[in-house]
Amino acid sequence: MITKLEKQAGEENFWLDNQEAQKVLKNIRDLQSAVDRYEKLLDKALYINDILEMAAAEDEQELLKESSKEVTRLEKEFHQFELEVCFSGAHDENNAILSLHAGAGGTEAQDWVEILLRMYTRWAENSGYGVEILDLLDGDEAGIKSVTVLVSGLYAYGKLKGEHGVHRLIRISPFDSSGRRHTSFASLSVLPEISEEDTEININPEELRIDTYRSSGAGGQHVNKTDSAVRITHLPTGIVVQCQNERSQHSNRLTAMKLLKAKLYELKEKQADDNLQSLKGEYKEIAWGSQIRTYTLNPFTLIKDHRTGVEIGNAQAVLDGNLDDFIYAYLHNGH
Repeated sequence: MITKLEKQAGEENFWLDNQEAQKVLKNIRDLQSAVDRYEKLLDKALYINDILEMAAAEDEQELLKESSKEVTRLEKEFHQFELEVCFSGAHDENNAILSLHAGAGGTEAQDWVEILLRMYTRWAENSGYGVEILDLLDGDEAGIKSVTVLVSGLYAYGKLKGEHGVHRLIRISPFDSSGRRHTSFASLSVLPEISEEDTEININPEELRIDTYRSSGAGGQHVNKTDSAVRITHLPTGIVVQCQNERSQHSNRLTAMKLLKAKLYELKEKQADDNLQSLKGEYKEIAWGSQIRTYTLNPFTLIKDHRTGVEIGNAQAVLDGNLDDFIYAYLHNGH
């Protein structure tokens, strides 16, 4: 494939379409990077194998122990490489925008959103990704009504896109004095951050209504006394985005425009998918009951992904950010 693309890049008319030429060159770089990484992993595996054979032949127990640790580390590296090879989407390597919204159930659901925010923040930090809260609306008594965060790092969207959907929690409510079991729902939207250079989504400034308002805060000296929060309405589609967590109105406006671009990309993809489904003659509505994962904390502990069948009994580890088993299973199933 690399040879074929390099031959294409050497053709006389290659640069007539500059945008297409840049895509070809990027494909060459990405493929060559994958090949180089595979060769490095292979060299490391062969080296460790030689060390293991020598340690076994000479009965070097300490060396065997250290080499076994290297094998474990190499397995993790190779697993990560195998996962990244699965990425084929146009924006899989982009940053991810996560938006969590509480479902019906008041304080219960709002507390569930806060738990999920902590879970995804822990996962991102453990994966070496940056996390930035773009917009947050506190719950009435506890928890969070809605929150939007940016997860920054290579393949953040590719890894997190499978988390999109409804998440269900079953537990004994800490807010119910009778100790009854409650079921709570939260929806998670996962979008790729679309760069300014991406010409796929064009926004006409004349089709926007931009409102400013005072950011909400915890009160006291920290209340923002200027109208720095920004709400943007895209008039043709009715899509509304807002940002209030940046210090200045200008920064909030730039962030809100990023959110709008991501929402318009999602709409475009959904319309294309709906057209495809209508051609196939099948369509399933995404309803509140169609949760992708159930987190059961009572009467037993089990977290089950309803798409891949993956089940994990150590619920606390998952809520502490151990999501890789779910993410890998989703991607390896061909999504």
